[in-house]
This record gives sequence, structure tokens and C-alpha cells, in this order.
Amino acid sequence: MAHEVLRSVRELLPAIAERAQTVDDSRRVSDQSIQDLSAAGVFRMLQPARYGGLESNPVDFYEVVRAISGACGSTGWVTAVLGVHPWHLGLFDVRAQDEVWGQDTSVLVSSAYAPVGELIPVEGGYELTGTWRFSSGCDHASWALLGALVVGAEGRPVDFMTVVVPRTDYRINDVWDVVGLRGTASNEITVTKVFVPEYRTIRNYEVAQLRAPGHKVNTGPLFKLPFAAIFTSTVAAPVIGAVAGCYETYLSAMRDRVRLSLGGGRFAEDQFAQVAVARASSEIDAAILQMDRNIRELVELAEAGEPLPMSKRLRVRRDQVRGTERALEAIDLLFKTAGGNSLNRGNPIERAWRDAHAGSVHVANDAERALAMYGRGAFGLPVEDNLV
Repeated sequence: MAHEVLRSVRELLPAIAERAQTVDDSRRVSDQSIQDLSAAGVFRMLQPARYGGLESNPVDFYEVVRAISGACGSTGWVTAVLGVHPWHLGLFDVRAQDEVWGQDTSVLVSSAYAPVGELIPVEGGYELTGTWRFSSGCDHASWALLGALVVGAEGRPVDFMTVVVPRTDYRINDVWDVVGLRGTASNEITVTKVFVPEYRTIRNYEVAQLRAPGHKVNTGPLFKLPFAAIFTSTVAAPVIGAVAGCYETYLSAMRDRVRLSLGGGRFAEDQFAQVAVARASSEIDAAILQMDRNIRELVELAEAGEPLPMSKRLRVRRDQVRGTERALEAIDLLFKTAGGNSLNRGNPIERAWRDAHAGSVHVANDAERALAMYGRGAFGLPVEDNLV
């Protein structure tokens, strides 16, 4: 089924590429693209089978995301984040899953995981208040996953949770006007004193320990994988995909170009251009190969019912952030050697360059933090972090 999804998506790529500039200008992915991707089954790839999902190997999902991102970085980013949330929702109490998918298994869920919300314990659950930034694709979603801190009796945080709330319980503030990934409409979400039943909450610590209420009903290997591996790889995939798509665009645009400076001649016959192409393609390949290898190995362990060692979980994060860095190195080479024409607004190379750099600033793509965690683990020091 995953291969059928990829085939369907490839048929959509020309239309997605044609809309890319409009998406960038309007700051929003078109409803038509979301509908087409939904019909292709993209948003069901990581959804539990009991709710009509495919429970695909995440590697197949990332391949689909990269393909879409190569046509339009913003559309690929929104597809990635909206597409991974069914997996996360599958970790929640079955009552929360039934509430979200009970009437319509095709509804979409956005997120804003930063723990900026405040949860005050009340009978049967919590009272939630807060404003969250960067909820990509929230206009297309009917629910939102939000990060919040539980406030104890003394007014101090005592726990870190993720909650799921319906669209009727929050307001979207249109504030997204940025340099890259402009079309993701990653707007603000505001919640004011809304009741959240306990079954619509999940402790981030337990998720990091691979314990979740949803395991009672979603028993497949997909749901035994770490949040840090699945989600962080999800926000690296669009960056790598945008750069891979830019590489193909670059080759097509530059193959027959004749230089007007530096002695003239065909660009493709320039030795320095040839070296740049070789370096960029190698960086892209390395990013994809390492990330896919790591996720495949985690899936194989989960399928066998084996423990997921910390060394492998740290390696996933190491190679995921390095994959983002490699993608940036590749696109910087392409952008620099493409010449002055790459500066024009609306140029696919320029847009991909902006999108890749914008995606790299997501906290999950913070290379120094993730690499430091790997180094601690390599030295035998304890590593305690929800993003591993």
C-alpha cells in the first residue's frame, strides 16, 4: 500500500510544483493539494489500522514527504507534520482516539509541542490556558496537539504533558509572515481556560520511556518506536527533500547555460561546477541513506520484540541532525554556483534555499544539542532528554 501511495503522489507532483509560488505568496498550502494528498492516502500512512490507517514503515512515509518537498517545500513540510500526528495520537488513550476519529477517520491534527501552556488540575482532568506559536497547517486541522506544563499547588511546574483539543476550543491567530517555508501557515493557537479530560492527555516522560496508553489497542511495531526518532526524522525529511528537488532543478537549469562572465563557455563544462554537483549530490545521498538505515533498524527491532538500545536512539538523532546539516551544505553549494539568476524571487532554487534554511531552525534540527547528547552517550554518561 505504501508503494501505491508513492505512485499516486508522484502523479500529483507537477500540480504541486505549479502551485508552489502561489503557496509561497499566499502563505498557505491550497485546500486542493491537501485534498489530493488525503485522497492519495498520505495522511493515513502512520495512522492506526483500527482507524483505517496503513501503519506503514516510517521510511516509506519519509520517502513520500521528500518527494512532495522536492516539488514544494512548504507543502512537504505541512504534509510531514500533519502526517506524523496520527502516529502520535495512536499513543493516547483509546477514548481520545475514538473522540478524534470516531465520526471521521480522515480528520487532520496539527501541533505546537512547546510546553508553553498551563494545565491546572481540576476534577476529571485539567484546565488549559496558553498561546502556542508555529502550528504548521493548523488551518487544515480539526484538532491540535499542544504542549503544556502541569502546575502544582505551589504554582510550580510538576509535569510536562501533551494534550489534544478540538478546533472548537482554540482560536487561530494569523501571524505567519516569514522568510522561508512561507506557505506552511504556521500560525498561533490560543486557548483560554478550556477543560481537557484526563484521557486526552499524555505524559511526555512516559512516551520517552516507550510507555503509552495507546499500546493497549495499537499493538503493532510502529507504535513501539520512540517519539524522538519518528518526529525529529519527520521534520528533517522535508528539508532534505527540498534540497534533493532543488538539485534536480539545478541540473536542468544549468545544463545548457552559457556563462556571460569568467571567460564564457558552457557552465556544465566548468570543472568547479562539476565538483560542486558531486559534493552536493553526495551530501544528499548520505543524509537519506543514514536516516533510512537507522529507522529501518529500529523497525526491525520493534518487529522482533527486541529492546531499542539507547545507542541506536542516539544514533538516530545524530544522523538526523547531520542529515539536515548536509542538506544545507548541499543547497548552499548549489545556490552559490547558480549565479545571480538564483536571486530572483520565484526562482525554484531561491525558494528551496529559503525553505531548507527555515526548516533547519526547528528545535528538532538543532545539531549542537543532538550531537552533544550523542557524545555524552558515547562517553558512557547518562542521557535524559525527551528528544531521544
